[in-house]
Amino acid sequence: MVLQRATHRLLRSAAKALPRQQVRQLSIHEYQSHKLLIEFGAPVPKGRLVRTPDEARSAVNELGPCFIKAQVLDGGRAGGVFDNGVQGGVRAVRDPEEAAALASQMLGQRLRTRRSPKEGHAVNELYVAETVPFDAEWYLAMTIDRSNYAPAIIISKKGGRDIDVIAQEHPESIHTFNFGLSEGITQALVSDISSKVGLSAPETESLAPILSSMYQIFSQKDGTLLEVNPLAHSPDGSFTCLDATFTFDNSAVHRQRDMFALRDRSQEVADELEAERHGLLYVKMDGDIGNVVNGAGLAMATNDAIGFHGGANSNFLDAGGKATKETMQQAFGIITRDPRVKAILVNIYGGLTRCDMIAESIIGASKELDIRVPMVVRLQGTNSAEGLRLLAEANLGLHVESDFGRAAQRVVELAKAA
Repeated sequence: MVLQRATHRLLRSAAKALPRQQVRQLSIHEYQSHKLLIEFGAPVPKGRLVRTPDEARSAVNELGPCFIKAQVLDGGRAGGVFDNGVQGGVRAVRDPEEAAALASQMLGQRLRTRRSPKEGHAVNELYVAETVPFDAEWYLAMTIDRSNYAPAIIISKKGGRDIDVIAQEHPESIHTFNFGLSEGITQALVSDISSKVGLSAPETESLAPILSSMYQIFSQKDGTLLEVNPLAHSPDGSFTCLDATFTFDNSAVHRQRDMFALRDRSQEVADELEAERHGLLYVKMDGDIGNVVNGAGLAMATNDAIGFHGGANSNFLDAGGKATKETMQQAFGIITRDPRVKAILVNIYGGLTRCDMIAESIIGASKELDIRVPMVVRLQGTNSAEGLRLLAEANLGLHVESDFGRAAQRVVELAKAA
């Protein structure tokens, strides 16, 4: 039972690493993940990246029966729906003409999945991969177990679905194995996996080099989550990496320039990209309360406090310790352009960030942006008294609170009353 609870915690952590909207980790497309697997010696189906129906026709003519897969950075593509009503972002085709016809229906459309934003993602590329005979779909991942301060391998014989679905429907099928990053994939680790998962000799012989390949990618490329799902199990006990979704540590950008050159900004949220250009950490969320906060920890605490009082954030915005008047006004601009926002909470604890500068930013934003939603302001720390004086003199009709909890409660009340 203890092990099962630990596994569930790890799965929740892994699920958070999955990029619903590019949450500050580098995610790469399936075809790019396949290239990495090939480079490091793992078995994958032959495939071709295509951008036109004619290219899809040529690929299937060369490879034979194939799967055509929309290249978007979202899970659940197979169950997705395109704007034109076409069902499924992963489809099997038998001949070149069928491939061309299907590609014409997929390219240039937007695909919505259970993980995507409401507007979905534009499909500009398709990956055409040959079919591989198999008798079962497994799940395999390598990620970081933060509870145990070690990397971990997650494996299940119930693959082909998102890991959260597997965990809900077949929790007993999931096995987790910690290992040392410096030791890598040892014979002892492989034997332990083989014993606890119940692998045959051919299965063990096939899985071991795949684990070694994933470990090399994980360690050399600063991986945070490498998912192979499904891992195709063939009747002879061999495995093939059918689909792969890889995520890498965003803080490794200076070490991994070749990896970060693969970043597909067309799949990202426009407001998040704009915030990044101004040195702001902004993540779009699903609620109706906008936030301007300095510091990631305070931003997370603010999110929790708003949730505790029955509200929901429209964004996570960390202005950081080096925010300027100009960048703060950009932050207000991004938040106030969001039509979902019914109230705004400014929660600043002044250290490097001066509260009087924040007050000047609020005043400037109010004049330039015509902010029409109520705003709650909490300023504490460096020059907070001066900041509060400036706001009082500006007479902007703000709701000023000194208590953290009361500020969160007040903004929720205002949003619900709007």
